[in-house]
Amino acid sequence: MTQTATPETIDTWGASSYVILDIRDAEDYEKDHIPSSIHMELPQLLAACESGEATALLPSLPRDRRILVICRRGQFSGEAAERLRACGYHACSLEGGYGAWVWHAAQKAAADAAKRERIESSIRGRFKRDLFGLFTRAVVEYRLVEPNDRIAVCISGGKDSMCMAKLFQELKRHNKFPFELVFLVMDPGYNEQNRRVIESNAALLGIPVTIFETEIFDSVYNVEKSPCYLCARMRRGYLYKKAKELGCNKIALGHHYDDVIETLLMGMLYSGQFQAMMPKLHSQNYAGMQLIRPMYLIRESEICRWRDYNGLHFIQCACKFTDNCSSEACRANGNSASKRAETKRLIAELKKTNPYVEANIFRSMENVPLNKLLGWKEHGERHSFLEKFDADDSF
Repeated sequence: MTQTATPETIDTWGASSYVILDIRDAEDYEKDHIPSSIHMELPQLLAACESGEATALLPSLPRDRRILVICRRGQFSGEAAERLRACGYHACSLEGGYGAWVWHAAQKAAADAAKRERIESSIRGRFKRDLFGLFTRAVVEYRLVEPNDRIAVCISGGKDSMCMAKLFQELKRHNKFPFELVFLVMDPGYNEQNRRVIESNAALLGIPVTIFETEIFDSVYNVEKSPCYLCARMRRGYLYKKAKELGCNKIALGHHYDDVIETLLMGMLYSGQFQAMMPKLHSQNYAGMQLIRPMYLIRESEICRWRDYNGLHFIQCACKFTDNCSSEACRANGNSASKRAETKRLIAELKKTNPYVEANIFRSMENVPLNKLLGWKEHGERHSFLEKFDADDSF
């Protein structure tokens, strides 16, 4: 039988003639996956095939249908499919992996002229309260958008930034006061597939993107210590620079409520500091520029619901490190992505016994009694409670 298949080939198969086996790591699968796919991480699958226990571990895999194996880019699914064939399954791998499937889905969706209207209608209807309502609340409460602003809406290509772009378009449609938007995409060295997915989704969603290239991925690829941190700093610097060149006074990033509470907890657990991810910041290097986070009050689960309701698929982390890894263990290595995943799991576990844990973490940023702090920093200078203890008996 054919050992590989393309997304175009799959379109010719009957839906009942095959099942999809996704061998990406659990974190990637949870973020987004092909509907009705079966999940098993690659190391577990290979171990099962090696021990002859594949049938026991994969009881849902039929032997009378094709098994389409997918990984991130198609670099590991071939080996998995070969092992499954050795166990008696009719297995083949998807060329280009999950990324190819996402691009193909985006192309087909872009050809549906009515889909954009349905997506925009969902923001005004089904998701008005939990997306647009919380978006406008953050804009008003934290004074993120002001008259005559020119805002660079920074789009990475993921679900959060794409959703943010659509919410900004809806805000602009109401036009309470004059402001301008530039939809800015920085290409830090995406592979061709990811670049095309971004362009296809932008076309589908009606987002007029301005794309510029950098070589950040190549610059940090051989950095051993904290490459993710360096990459993030460089990306933000390039975004500020390009936005200023385009006459913008603000850049908007797609960080949401879950990012905020996870970052706060990560700082405490891994860095020994209580430091909030603020809804807006002054740039330290670009005078007159601000960074704003209008998704600050929006839950990630609502963004996922909007994505899934509209049948949308976006790129995930697309750097060279994750492109070439086959498991979560491969990617862990102490980087910020693995720490965030660990923190996310911790919050989920705590929520089982305390349903208010997320709201309490968020509210802790607004309920900091200064006379209950052992120490603090102000403008980079350390202070101790002892400085005020004798003079102020509230300490």
